[in-house]
Amino acid sequence: NVPPFCVGLQNNESSSESARSGGGGGTGAGGGRSGRQRLCDEPTIGKYKLLKTIGKGNFAKVKLAKHVPTGKEVAIKIIDKTQLTPGSLQKLFREVRIMKMLDHPNIVKLFQVIETEKTLYLVMEYASGGEVFDYLVLHGRMKEKEARAKFRQIVSAVQYCHQKRIIHRDLKAENLLLDSEMNIKIADFGFSNEFTPGNKLDTFCGSPPYAAPELFQGKKYDGPEVDVWSLGVILYTLVSGSLPFDGSTLRELRERVLRGKYRIPFYMSTDCENLLKKFLVLNPAKRASLETIMKDKWMNQGYVGYESDELKPYVEPEPDMNDPKRIEALVCLGFNRYDVENSLDSQKYDDAFATYLLLGRKSTDPESDGSRSGSSLSLRNMAGQPGAAAAVAGGAQPAAQSPSHRGVHRSISATHSKPNRRASSGGGTIGETLRTGPQPQVPTTPSNNHQSGFKRQNTVDSATIKENSARLNSRPASAQPKTATDNRTTVGRRSTISYDGKSDSMEKTNLSDLPG
Repeated sequence: NVPPFCVGLQNNESSSESARSGGGGGTGAGGGRSGRQRLCDEPTIGKYKLLKTIGKGNFAKVKLAKHVPTGKEVAIKIIDKTQLTPGSLQKLFREVRIMKMLDHPNIVKLFQVIETEKTLYLVMEYASGGEVFDYLVLHGRMKEKEARAKFRQIVSAVQYCHQKRIIHRDLKAENLLLDSEMNIKIADFGFSNEFTPGNKLDTFCGSPPYAAPELFQGKKYDGPEVDVWSLGVILYTLVSGSLPFDGSTLRELRERVLRGKYRIPFYMSTDCENLLKKFLVLNPAKRASLETIMKDKWMNQGYVGYESDELKPYVEPEPDMNDPKRIEALVCLGFNRYDVENSLDSQKYDDAFATYLLLGRKSTDPESDGSRSGSSLSLRNMAGQPGAAAAVAGGAQPAAQSPSHRGVHRSISATHSKPNRRASSGGGTIGETLRTGPQPQVPTTPSNNHQSGFKRQNTVDSATIKENSARLNSRPASAQPKTATDNRTTVGRRSTISYDGKSDSMEKTNLSDLPG
């Protein structure tokens, strides 16, 4: 007597077994060749069928895969451990430990860890909407209503991390993913760490345009305040489609961050500007906490029942590790009941644990809210929220840009026919605007294609800077990199930090050592 909910799972399993055996469990020559060929065409890792590569780095790649027993799509990060230094390995296992601690609807969920002698496989939630970075490149800046919906989710997730004494330290548009319903999923905890109030941290890491001024100054920090600064940069980026602080060299960027001045685009609301001033404060002690940010007027505009729907800290539900239907389904799939219960009790992140979690996840169909907990932060709960847009696929050409997004350029180097509002230090009114030389006018004629000066940012730490500096110093003077005179490059990854060839900072080991 097979329970009804097991039938579909058994069909998935039998289809998989049929593929492995050449169809229908037959062992004939023709069937065997078919099965072997299919297995070659669709490589597997454990119970996962690998589909395609969706990301690639020096020592790791990310594959889209399907969990055969449940049919759910996942992302598998595959890391070559043999290429990592002991320090990098230590950081990798810290990342895994931290991801196991996190369970929030707007943070990428870890399902399973598979480790062999040479390789580590991290099976994670798949965010099919791509990066927020790519969304901004394709669509330009967001309207404040859309930016608010996304930003509420980001703040909720980061505040949740902070209340669990975890800091991310690499918050940027490239590490914000979107699911099929355009809900935010924070990813890449490679530079995250645990913190203890009162104990200062001194590791200088992150992406320079998103880095807090105290990191450039080489000061020790408590932890959450550097994430708060990065969130301010992200808010500015969502609303303007550009970065508040940028420079052609790291030294130039550092100078702009330490001045703390940034342009307020003419279209930015006063409430949004006032919120930015709570984030982008040079003195970390005066930067707002995320609990304060959650009560801000701009954060809660447009949500019915202002008081009841005010953004509040996320309350993590008790882990549901004793669902009899899911446990019975695992037994139907051939798992030993005792092993299942042991895996769930110990949270082993093995096959049984991953299958249990995946069985409990909602399908990402049009009727789904896109989040596993039915969170009130889901964008489907926001009246009038635009539908999901296609993310930029690798090599895909951007679609024609809507008129509302045309002509949006980097606001730090462009003006508009309407007078610019004042520059802001994030701590009060600044009468003097940021002087960056002659300001080109934003084109007013219609354009068929969205032009973006928004560039991908690579994460760096002190070790990376030291390595780059040593390599540059070993070159003859004629080979030293020169500062680019044209900053209107197309959108693309920055493979290295740009250094000023005349600077004496080549031997420095962190951002703070750049000449002031």
